[in-house]
Amino acid sequence: MFPIIRIGPFSLQAPGLMLLLSLWIGITLAEKSAKAYKVSPEKLSNLIFVALVAGVLGARIAYIAQFPQAFSKNLFNMLSLNPGLLDVTGGTVAAIIGAFVYGQKKEMDLWKTLDALIPFFGMLAIGLATANLASGDAFGVETTLPWGIELWGAKRHPTQIYALIGALVTLNLLYPPKQGARFQTGMSFLTFVAATTGYTLFIEAFRGDSTLIWGGIRAEQVATFIVLAVALWMLDKRLRVVA
Repeated sequence: MFPIIRIGPFSLQAPGLMLLLSLWIGITLAEKSAKAYKVSPEKLSNLIFVALVAGVLGARIAYIAQFPQAFSKNLFNMLSLNPGLLDVTGGTVAAIIGAFVYGQKKEMDLWKTLDALIPFFGMLAIGLATANLASGDAFGVETTLPWGIELWGAKRHPTQIYALIGALVTLNLLYPPKQGARFQTGMSFLTFVAATTGYTLFIEAFRGDSTLIWGGIRAEQVATFIVLAVALWMLDKRLRVVA
């Protein structure tokens, strides 16, 4: 765990820095893959920018609404780069709305755009995993396995590293796009969603900070399973069209 990076007199929050770096790389890769899916690189980068701004604002506003006491003593905390002060659900909803509105306004094809965004989503997953590793968030349950890591006073499953490996493998399988491959638009994105939710469903079994419902069922696994099932169903429909 290394939440702070010190460079001379400067101190940088590692989680925020890693997220920003992953976003920059993701945008660059998405712009390069846009032409393969017949999407305007300029429109794609603008859509990402709109989604990021809306997402960050939405995540911070949602967090402030839930925990106003965290900012009452120092209002400058509202500008903090600490991802722990962001509400993921609020940010995701705001980002989706912002991107959808922009995409509709610019008449961007939904499935082609989602396919072109795979490297961006992939790098975002990588950035989240490394940010969590740096901050100690999304930690695992206690274990005696030799690859466990010392965290929060115990030896735990390195769930952040599991997530990082899953994200790297998934992105490597789908990027760069296969030239000349015959596929239905949206299949690449649905494959990405299925793979991401698949390894996430597995990793959630080793998380030590999961929300438990209905006598011990992990809420995150229920939500992930539903998304996985929908992605596989939609992917099957598109495969039948190609066949």
